[in-house]
Amino acid sequence: MTLQAEDVYINQNPHDAIESSAPTTVSIEKKPVVDEEQQYRASAYALIAALLRSPPDQELLHHVAGLTQDTQAEGDDLLLSMSSLGVSAKLHTPEVIEDEFHSLFIGLGKGEVVPYASWYLTGFLMEKPLSDLRQNLVALGYQKSATTCEPEDHAAAICEVMSMIILEGKDYEKQNAFFQAHLICWLGRFFNDLSNAKSAIFYKALSRFGSAFLMLENEYFSMQT
Repeated sequence: MTLQAEDVYINQNPHDAIESSAPTTVSIEKKPVVDEEQQYRASAYALIAALLRSPPDQELLHHVAGLTQDTQAEGDDLLLSMSSLGVSAKLHTPEVIEDEFHSLFIGLGKGEVVPYASWYLTGFLMEKPLSDLRQNLVALGYQKSATTCEPEDHAAAICEVMSMIILEGKDYEKQNAFFQAHLICWLGRFFNDLSNAKSAIFYKALSRFGSAFLMLENEYFSMQT
């Protein structure tokens, strides 16, 4: 399926949202607007990042509720998961989702799910995957904001960077290299763990959307080679 811009596009200028609140905030020069297909892809990454970064406020939750679609298209996992995410947003308040977010990602000492690449790839935090990511971010011209505390290998940060790479119009080779090195190697397992987490309700729906979109992206890059 093709994601529609009005379904997942959070902001008229996604760079503004990224610069103001992403875990890996970077200073970038504005680029010409990319075509609609790339906007759809970037918007999906930005939406996933926004929901993993922090609990959604009412405005974002209202936006997500608008994702509800006609689910008669059997077999379309992305469409079905997107619609389920929209329905879940309609059924939950920001306060309820905030409690869920805390249980999943913060908890007493540690949440139920650890959203860092290093954890999934090595079993420890702040390990080589983070170092490799930082080197690649520098090569791409990005740097972490001084006001950001989260390590750059947070799932939200990596999705946010992927969104920026697309919106800047970087070639498919660079997009695919970042995707293979920093997303497909672990993010699917993270979404699976998030889906199975005891406290996950709204975030179960997000994990299903994230998993479906990740698989679509993997197929997308395989068709570019």
